[in-house]
Amino acid sequence: MIVYPLILAMIIGRIGCFLTGIHEETYGIPTDSIFGMHLGDQYLRHPVALYEIAFLIFIGLELKMISRKNKYPSGFIFQLFMLSYFSFRFFLDFIKPRIEIVGNLGTIQLVCISVIIYYFFKIRKTKFVTSL
Repeated sequence: MIVYPLILAMIIGRIGCFLTGIHEETYGIPTDSIFGMHLGDQYLRHPVALYEIAFLIFIGLELKMISRKNKYPSGFIFQLFMLSYFSFRFFLDFIKPRIEIVGNLGTIQLVCISVIIYYFFKIRKTKFVTSL
């Protein structure tokens, strides 16, 4: 299973993003939320890297529970991860600075929509073998 090492690698990467503060465009927009943090400027900002770490831990645990319940076709858990992660990332990018390309959507969000559509249809076509 490549999903769990991938999740770990992404968590490590997001720790790096969080530690760079505002010096790389992986920070959130200013907020008055109780979650707002000073990331290197005078504003309280959404700590989007921490939000993503929390999501990755949550989805990793959920996928582990799902994979223990039944035997799934090869790659199915990865497909669920991709669908879940890109759905989360689509919404996360609304609280990050972005250049709007189409409507209110940025480049990453347009990519997310494409990946979500792809994996939605891929998962719908998955043939499950039921054991009697």
